[in-house]
Amino acid sequence: MDYRTYLKNYPDKDGKFGKFGGAYLPPELEPAMKEITDAYLTICHSSKFITELRRIRKEFQGRPTPVYHCERLSEKLGGKCQIYLKREDLNHSGAHKLNHCMGEGLLAKFLGKKRIIAETGAGQHGVALATAAAFFGLECTIYMGEVDVAKQAPNVARMKVLGTNVVSVSRGQKTLKEAVDAAFEDYCENYKDTIYCIGSAVGPHPFPMMVRDFQYVVGEEAREQFKEMTGFLPDVVTACVGGGSNSIGMFLPFINDPVEIVGVEPMGLGEKTGDNAASMTYGSEGIMHGFNSIMLKDEKGEPAPVYSVASGLDYPSVGPEHAFLREIGRVKYDVASDEEAIDAFFKLSRYEGIIPALESSHALAYAMRRAKAGEAAFILVNLSGRGDKDVDYVIEKYGTGEKYKDF
Repeated sequence: MDYRTYLKNYPDKDGKFGKFGGAYLPPELEPAMKEITDAYLTICHSSKFITELRRIRKEFQGRPTPVYHCERLSEKLGGKCQIYLKREDLNHSGAHKLNHCMGEGLLAKFLGKKRIIAETGAGQHGVALATAAAFFGLECTIYMGEVDVAKQAPNVARMKVLGTNVVSVSRGQKTLKEAVDAAFEDYCENYKDTIYCIGSAVGPHPFPMMVRDFQYVVGEEAREQFKEMTGFLPDVVTACVGGGSNSIGMFLPFINDPVEIVGVEPMGLGEKTGDNAASMTYGSEGIMHGFNSIMLKDEKGEPAPVYSVASGLDYPSVGPEHAFLREIGRVKYDVASDEEAIDAFFKLSRYEGIIPALESSHALAYAMRRAKAGEAAFILVNLSGRGDKDVDYVIEKYGTGEKYKDF
């Protein structure tokens, strides 16, 4: 495949990445999705929209975020491999999520909508969308699983302070999948004055394309910054993968380069169904939430229960573009367990003074594993979020990390 033309060819006019993606919708939502698609394809080429988004990124979000060399951590891991971080934790609101939320907020204003809604797992997308709603003067409702509400209390508080209505979803597994279900139900009833701002590169077309386009800035900045810092491209580029928004934005600017690209899924507690959320590793093709991708299934072929210590990764499917990138052999997918992620969480905190999100800790854990083995000279990790939201939960469950201080 000629990756130089990749972005022009994918998705196709039907929103497909090969056999993945598309829009599998109830008839009542088809006009709403067509409205969003037409509007996005109009404004994404508008100089006024692009100029305004660039202004917001610079003056409000604080972009570009820096690339940082983890010298002490790299030395502790043997020194043969150097780990670098794309510091999306320094993006306003603490994660990469604001990159697409501000774009979706602008789209809502363009469409004349008065209300935006979304789901959230770790709460970072909820905080980012609540931030965008406050910025643009829009009403906002966020759906969040009851389990995640308890785990992510600081982010729930932040959303409420920003003026957002947080709805706790108490059915099923009470996590991200159920939050998405509830948000879709709201959208079906209220789409005339509401836009659903999906929190990852998932859902029916055009959402995977839109989120990818808004997140592309992460990898675009990182590629230029890394080359300026070192004179080279990294050997490995990696990011965590739940639905896949931070990773798709990080990966695509490197797609035509001689660089190994690796997505890292949550292995959780192990291989048993319900103990992990590694859909690319253990899943199979299936349709969920309006798109065709790879998903974890139970014995009946329904979405399986999932688990991860990182609330933002416990989703039983993955963005369709990730499924396609694996199928064509351009991106590899690996796993990191809860234990590895917690170890990475504490080591980055103790040796670099950076407290990472548990989601991002999975990608860092993979990079640390590769560094210990001396398999690459330069590894670039997308540190997609900060760990303020996770500190209370981590201390309650794991203490202050005394057992993780040694290598």
